Amino acid sequence: MQSSLAAGHASSLSKVHLGRYRRTRCRCPAAAPQVEPKTSLVPETLQDMATDTEFQATLAAVKAKGQAQLTREEAKARKRSLQDLGLPGFTNKLQAAGFEPLRRKTCTTLQLNIGLYCNQACTHCHVESSPTRTEMMDRQTAERCLELLANSPEVTCLDITGGAPELNTHFRYLVQEARVLRPDLEIIDRCNLTVLCEPGQEDLPAFLAQLRVRVVASLPCYGSDNVDKQRGRGVFDRSIQGLRLLNAVGYGQPGSDLLLDLVYNPAGAFLAPPKQKLQPAYKQELQEVYCVQFNSLLCLNNMPIKRFADWLIRRGTLSEYMALLVEAFNPAALQGVMCHTTVSVSWDGRLYDCDFNQQLDMPIVATAAGHSSKGDRNAAAGHSSGNNGVVRDAVSAYTPEEQQQQQQQEARKRGLTVWSISSLSQLTGCLIRTGSHCYGCTAGAGSSCQGATQT
Repeated sequence: MQSSLAAGHASSLSKVHLGRYRRTRCRCPAAAPQVEPKTSLVPETLQDMATDTEFQATLAAVKAKGQAQLTREEAKARKRSLQDLGLPGFTNKLQAAGFEPLRRKTCTTLQLNIGLYCNQACTHCHVESSPTRTEMMDRQTAERCLELLANSPEVTCLDITGGAPELNTHFRYLVQEARVLRPDLEIIDRCNLTVLCEPGQEDLPAFLAQLRVRVVASLPCYGSDNVDKQRGRGVFDRSIQGLRLLNAVGYGQPGSDLLLDLVYNPAGAFLAPPKQKLQPAYKQELQEVYCVQFNSLLCLNNMPIKRFADWLIRRGTLSEYMALLVEAFNPAALQGVMCHTTVSVSWDGRLYDCDFNQQLDMPIVATAAGHSSKGDRNAAAGHSSGNNGVVRDAVSAYTPEEQQQQQQQEARKRGLTVWSISSLSQLTGCLIRTGSHCYGCTAGAGSSCQGATQT
């Protein structure tokens, strides 16, 4: 069965991504970029959110039902779409393909989502960030993450994301301390580019360069119409300005060790094309039209969760997109999925197999040795979250035996936190929690935070 969405992908690819935009072509001067004074993007984003009927419908649903209920309904919708089409769930698909349940390998990447606040509100955002979100990682949680990093020498990469992570007060503290702690550590900043033009961030490019931070930046197209449609009014122009600022301090330049990678994700319900086809077009367009250079392009599939799932459901295409993902299941891509070697930490300190599980509230519930999060009561004594207290309970002693079983069950629902373990090696061998959304990471060439999982 050939999905019409797949056919739409081929058409979109030829017309949009590999074709030439009808614009006046020019070559910019080789001099350093002229920095135009910029006001914050936040007022424009808030205005767009207020006039976007789909966005307002989602906010109304969250207010009426709560985020947890909406997440459950979304999972049921994905499961039902597969059942209606007679397609297997992800676990059954793995079994039919001869795979054992997925287990965690040695953790080499510690990914921190340090907050959901963002100056943008993108239509595809799987973390549902916006200027209205207030959840942010606090200093004590950041310090504990650094302690885990120090106790986990097997980790070679610290991957910092959000929201717009740079807008968290403790972002620079994390980067500076991690660099002192591990001079050879790869540190990634997942940047939306427009944050570089925000007031107060004028020195951010120099800071990132000085600390040798790899910048992985979102730019889903090299044309303004597609980018602004997906990421917000005026985002493309600010993104180009941000790229020029990074180029000016050495990022993406020939012979420089300052890496600048861009991230592509589809503008609709189709799979990401191969990097080998799309990267040359990106490089040529950005260089010839905007005098912008970068190192590599990462091509990611859209995950059928959160805002993109809402987008699919409203258009009646969730089932068709799920069918596309199942049909494109690639056993070779499965070997490189990021949940094998990445631990994702949420803003409140909870541990997940990946950033997508984090947004679906599917935490890691026990270590390989079977230790659950009950120990957090003592480890976090006197330190409560300040954000609904959902993770850390200021309890100084264990509860009576008759209540212990109930406490343990509640702890497992919350999952492990950064206070539950002393080293990330304790998670090696744990079963990985999977769901129907995992088809998004195993479709086509595969998809992870580092791009395709099959090269």
